[in-house]
Amino acid sequence: MSTRTKPHEIVERALELSTADGCVVIADEESSANLRWAGNALTTNGVTRGRTLTVIATVDGKEGTASGVVSRSAVTAADLEPLVRAAEAAARGAGPAEDAQPLVTGTPASPDFTDGPAETSSAVFADFAPALGEAFARARAGGRELYGFANHELVSTYVGTSTGLRLRHDQPNGTLEVNAKSPDRLRSAWAGRSTRDFKDVDPTALDAELAVRLGWAERRIELPAGRYETLLPPTAVADLLIYQMWSAAARDAVEGRTVFSKPGGGTRVGERLSPLPLTLRSDPNAPGLESAPFVIAHSSGDDASVFDNGLPVPPTEWIGDGELRRLTTTRHSAALTGLDLSPGFGNLILDGGGEKSLEEMVAGTARGLLLTCLWYIREVDPATLLLTGLTRDGVYLVEDGQVVGEVNNFRFNESPVDLLSRATEAGRTEKTLPREWGDWFTRAAMPALRIPDFNMSSVSKGV
Repeated sequence: MSTRTKPHEIVERALELSTADGCVVIADEESSANLRWAGNALTTNGVTRGRTLTVIATVDGKEGTASGVVSRSAVTAADLEPLVRAAEAAARGAGPAEDAQPLVTGTPASPDFTDGPAETSSAVFADFAPALGEAFARARAGGRELYGFANHELVSTYVGTSTGLRLRHDQPNGTLEVNAKSPDRLRSAWAGRSTRDFKDVDPTALDAELAVRLGWAERRIELPAGRYETLLPPTAVADLLIYQMWSAAARDAVEGRTVFSKPGGGTRVGERLSPLPLTLRSDPNAPGLESAPFVIAHSSGDDASVFDNGLPVPPTEWIGDGELRRLTTTRHSAALTGLDLSPGFGNLILDGGGEKSLEEMVAGTARGLLLTCLWYIREVDPATLLLTGLTRDGVYLVEDGQVVGEVNNFRFNESPVDLLSRATEAGRTEKTLPREWGDWFTRAAMPALRIPDFNMSSVSKGV
């Protein structure tokens, strides 16, 4: 198909070509614009366009319904029928799908389904780029070097099914990451932001924040491994809780394989996880964090099913007042486990009722550590969701409410579920960019958390 062919026309044509018992077609129209810089100067910029088509064929047999899924990019008119036939062949060659359900019906059509896709361009940086140039000038004058990138993506997704669904969602997604370094490269600090349109991010403000952190790092203090009172900033909280939610599939919990499994059988739904009044929720209509209001599943897994494509996604409370309320389910796993239907999430919001900024929480700290971010997070034990990882780009010692210097980096060993049970204070919830998972998940709002005994298991020589 040429780039002038509207995505809805591709979807309709693929559905017409299908001879399967059921068919789902997902067309993703993607565009992106980016800026990159190093040493206080732009290095590259560019704009890309792309199209991916996913065809899901279902075939009813005597033993059950099988599914076949094939995705390809840059599909031409000549490729369309072979793509549909490949999905049908995959379905006919597969055994019955365990998650098989009737394809979704009844979801009202999107009024803009037949419109062309939304696209981003370099114009998204019209106000941001001049401000970035000002940040370069300030950094240069202050003896700092700025490195980083700004990326904006816009994906228009069209979902059509043989049961009559015609749905469309436009998802903008922007990220800004900035590293400031001292001229000798011995000191480094990081700051990041997520945005839908680059109208709510200020690179000069980030440079000012980074200048303060580089100043803190002028004094170096070596500390041993151990347990420390630690302030986790929103970005670190987001990285930990995103991984927690990725591990919150109901079926895995019922089968006794996760931290949410109840000893002796069942799940921990209904159990209090935190003494703080924490609420962890997802809402497709959350201002500034909007996500798809219906299921878009290109493949099946523990927390998603291709048979659920088009299923409405309502606001969902995962943890309420510190109590575990829900685990992620598909229609199949909800019926299997007896738990409520709770489709996967497109954003994640934690609210603990706190009003203090991170700076105010620092001011209220007698002695402890202030982190910048976490990275290289890996799972050690799924039964407890024990994670390990490293601190990065600045760990600071706080004494009597003041940052007194930078300390060495650490490797940590902690479970986010256990951290929630030990947290003693939550700050003000704010939109944040996860550092570790920012390539996959960016729509998060979190507070800073105070952990009285965060486990810094060993010293790391990393930057």
